[in-house]
Amino acid sequence: MKKILIINGHPDKESFNFALSESYKKGAEKSNATIELINIRELDFNPNLEFGYRKKSELEPDLLDAQAKLKWADHVVWIYPVWWSSVPAIMKGFIDRILLPGFAFKKRKNSLFSDKCLTGKTGRIICTLDQPFWYYKWVYGNPSHKAMKKGTLKYIGINKVQITTIGPIRFSNDKFRAKWLTKIENLGLANR
Repeated sequence: MKKILIINGHPDKESFNFALSESYKKGAEKSNATIELINIRELDFNPNLEFGYRKKSELEPDLLDAQAKLKWADHVVWIYPVWWSSVPAIMKGFIDRILLPGFAFKKRKNSLFSDKCLTGKTGRIICTLDQPFWYYKWVYGNPSHKAMKKGTLKYIGINKVQITTIGPIRFSNDKFRAKWLTKIENLGLANR
């Protein structure tokens, strides 16, 4: 039975991202997968990595729990809106605070390279845009996709990551959204 962690990075619980998260979860439940859900907005933590890696900051209980869930999962699903070609600030703070040396990667002594600590997992990114996907890809070059897939997830060992991009959301109608909710539920059912 697959162990799936869904991480929702949207700060607004009434957003379409929350509906997408529920659709994925609904599909995964139908497949009998074991599911954990993290809504970053509900966590009690300081999103500022105050001292960088120079000095250790103690992790709040919600972040320790998030690390345990991340370690436990076989498949990690990240759901978030793309804002300013990146992730929301609260999600960036969450990533900064939990993907720490010793947990997500280990720095090699006298080397620029690191060892990946979260290998053997797969991932899915589901993100929303207020522009067409093709515009984001060809005009901007998919910066958030590259940052999350290569700069973050691959760096910590999650190499098999698929991306679903949905947009434009801002002017979308109920039919468009319903179609995407069904597609995302089917991804959950397939545990992809």
